[in-house]
Amino acid sequence: MKRQNMENETNPEEQTNPDLNKAARMRKQTQDQRLLESPKPDEHAAFTHTDPWRVLRIQGEFVEGFETLAELGPAVSIFGSARVAEDDPVYQAAVETARLLAEAGLVIITGGGPGIMEAGNRGARLAGGTSVGLNIELPFEQGTNPYVELAVNFHYFFVRKTMFVKYAQGFVIFPGGFGTLDELFESLTLIQTGKISNFPVILYGSQYWSGLLEWLRNTMLAEGKIAEADMRLMVIADTPEEVRNLLISAMIEGGWCETCEAEAREETRRAYQRK
Repeated sequence: MKRQNMENETNPEEQTNPDLNKAARMRKQTQDQRLLESPKPDEHAAFTHTDPWRVLRIQGEFVEGFETLAELGPAVSIFGSARVAEDDPVYQAAVETARLLAEAGLVIITGGGPGIMEAGNRGARLAGGTSVGLNIELPFEQGTNPYVELAVNFHYFFVRKTMFVKYAQGFVIFPGGFGTLDELFESLTLIQTGKISNFPVILYGSQYWSGLLEWLRNTMLAEGKIAEADMRLMVIADTPEEVRNLLISAMIEGGWCETCEAEAREETRRAYQRK
């Protein structure tokens, strides 16, 4: 009876699987064939310049950054111009600021280059603290400053930027150019959109930053492009001691500018949900 029932059953039709048979239908090699094929002399290693391969390199940079920096402990990222010379008072202020912060137990993270970056790493070493340099590949030769103790190299700016934010409890922004402004405004955007919180952004040098702050207030704020709470996300400091006290207070007491951060996020939410 069982055999008769089996004989009466109709054989199920094979399911079509277009994706599995894509190579055959398009008369192309399968992925295995491509993997195992020896590269031709004129195509040697060309695959390493394709976007899929770049994705793996990007992933590798994230993994290396995470593994290297995961156990740093409390840290602060210091930014500023690479063009500042050693005899510049701002350089000396950055050295002293980093020294005080390192003495207070904070790891110092910089971009690993010259100028203010070097000053930050130098101050950390003077205090016997941990000095980290996150360097970036540029279209010209450059090295890591001699005061970096722990160096991590990156090919991609956005991976490096992630490390600056992820492993820091705040930013100290010394006078700088486009790169410095990039880090400043990205941090403000991350706070404004609720991606990070309790994150001090300290601008060093009221004389240098006053023009920018005046433009932000009289143009961007006046035209409704930002909110009053956004302006309060930045704090000015004019001495290394002020910077240290602000950061340590934020870490110990928590709730750094909690009200202005909440208000800034609320204003951003309203802008995006406006009908």
